[in-house]
Amino acid sequence: MQGYNLIAVFSPDKTKMLMCKRIKEPYMGLINMVGGKIEPNESGIDAAYRELYEETGISREDIPLTHLMDFTYPLDPCYVEVYVGQLLRSVEVTGDENPLFWSDLDHDFFDMREYAGEGNIGHIMEHIKLNYDRIFRKDGKL
Repeated sequence: MQGYNLIAVFSPDKTKMLMCKRIKEPYMGLINMVGGKIEPNESGIDAAYRELYEETGISREDIPLTHLMDFTYPLDPCYVEVYVGQLLRSVEVTGDENPLFWSDLDHDFFDMREYAGEGNIGHIMEHIKLNYDRIFRKDGKL
């Protein structure tokens, strides 16, 4: 079963989230979180940090990630691991896979005409809200 990851990257002040606009299928033209494939014999967390660095230039030293949730799709067959983190400091993001941008958080992330994943991004955002105090410390650190 092929594994994938999605990474919700929040700005240091938690007011913005890093997103990308997909330039190829699946979900071409839709907005998504960054992420990619988990390689054989690679741990989920190592894959998340690798994909994050490859797609954005954000390193393990820039952001601690928390494993938030998983989605399993036995009929496809694949699974998606979701990670979330807050940058420790401002960093310049760079990438040539999909155009990157910082999104405000006041969007309807369930809008499937705009966001990839059949509503999963909205579900992920709601789960982040439900676990906010467990993910982000009050001093602004994870």
